[in-house]
Amino acid sequence: MPRQQEGLCLNSVENSIEKAPQLSIVIPVLNEAAGIEATLLPLQLLRAQRLSALVEVIVVDGGSGDSSVRIATPLADRVLGSSPGRGEQMNLGAQHARAPALLFLHADTQLPDDAVEQITRGLNRHAWGRFAIQLSGRSRWLPVVSWMINQRSRLTGMATGDQGIFVRASAFRAVGGFPEQPLMEDIELSKRLKQVSRPACLTAKVISSGRRWDQYGAWKTIRLMWRLRYRYWRGVSATQLAKEYRDAR
Repeated sequence: MPRQQEGLCLNSVENSIEKAPQLSIVIPVLNEAAGIEATLLPLQLLRAQRLSALVEVIVVDGGSGDSSVRIATPLADRVLGSSPGRGEQMNLGAQHARAPALLFLHADTQLPDDAVEQITRGLNRHAWGRFAIQLSGRSRWLPVVSWMINQRSRLTGMATGDQGIFVRASAFRAVGGFPEQPLMEDIELSKRLKQVSRPACLTAKVISSGRRWDQYGAWKTIRLMWRLRYRYWRGVSATQLAKEYRDAR
């Protein structure tokens, strides 16, 4: 092979290796125009990196009627369309992900600055994990709610979607991904992944919107979520619980 052509081939290989993502961030979206930019903007520095911590951002829209897609398009590597439902949306994003590690991030949640390093360390010892959560909002009870969520998660080994669940792509596929059900898809995924390993329960915090607690009241929301979880544990279908959740709001 001529030396010049060999050099071109080597450059091509180097660029290919350099651009291969190490982490795919999958963000399900449905009518999140008011807050999606605040989630995506801090990820742009990670997207711009071309070394060991390269990240790709995949937004999966569930049929938004607002400007979510328009806002997300220049700030993501891919914007996909899906039928509504977080399970369906996140599974679709995972199907298109190229990295060996996945992070499922809610559209109203921001990562800590060292998120990639935290995830890398967590997945070195565990097949999956989650961040701690810090709810932001008006209610003075949100720090208490955040503490309760984090303690419950640490004690039970279960994670909720707003904590930022991360997982080795191989483990995610091995357990069949998210169940495509209208509620409790994060709980069901946690149950499946616990059969693979205990989670890495990070102390680093994601900041997630407390709008649900602000809008409906902290203690009313806590009672509702605990009741729904208990009924799910007792075998009530996710479809029925989703109806009860909508009716209660």
